Amino acid sequence: MVWPFTSTPKKDDDSTREPVPWTDSLNETDWEHYKDPRNWVPTLLVTTTVLASLQIYRSYLRRIPGAVHVQPSFFRKRSLFGRVTSVGDGDNFHLYHTPGGRLAGWGWLRRVPIKKPDLKNKTIPIRIAGIDAPEGAHFGRPAQPFSTDALAWLSSYILGRRVRAKIYKRDQYDRIVATVFVRRYLIRRDVGLEMLKRGLATMYEAKTGAEFGGLEERYKAAEVKAKAKKRGMWGGEPQHFESPREFKTRMNLEDTQSKDAKT
Repeated sequence: MVWPFTSTPKKDDDSTREPVPWTDSLNETDWEHYKDPRNWVPTLLVTTTVLASLQIYRSYLRRIPGAVHVQPSFFRKRSLFGRVTSVGDGDNFHLYHTPGGRLAGWGWLRRVPIKKPDLKNKTIPIRIAGIDAPEGAHFGRPAQPFSTDALAWLSSYILGRRVRAKIYKRDQYDRIVATVFVRRYLIRRDVGLEMLKRGLATMYEAKTGAEFGGLEERYKAAEVKAKAKKRGMWGGEPQHFESPREFKTRMNLEDTQSKDAKT
């Protein structure tokens, strides 16, 4: 609408515009603006900080809810820190991963669940590396002597405590095999080594797949010493001794023979 006493606005005539080459437009950009560090350094710092923070979170502060979520690249390079929520046998337990520990708020800002329903599918099964504890009663099989002693000792030693697991691999039962450390009276203890010292476990006897984390000789010396002092499962007559590996082999053979007899 044209108001009275005003001049008619001029319309832009696109036909009279001359196209400007892209190179000329680029040359007209004020590149001096970008040469001043004050204009781009803050942006670079913010971007770098955000990317670094994301990487740190993904690698060290993101909680791992289960064994299937442990990346293969973590094995032999990383450890898992968390609280032991249950002990299933003399050489395995469940860990609730608490990355960053108290510095990340665990124990005062963030709580570890206590009830079983709240822990379902949120813990990592850990198999203690390098040792084999006496077998408990499973699947109708009888318990091996000293299995209850091993379970009771392990429960009293680590249940409810914060431990660090140096991880090596995932076994056939989808457990994470790891050397486990716990602080007792401010001293860091190797849980597997302590069990060997007390005669509550033997060294893992499998021909293949055994993991010791470079501690095989130390474990062997502890077992020899416990055997010489007749501690724990070594206290009986040598001719009647049966290692956890031998016990499992005998049970498997008896199961096979029982199935064959039924058929």
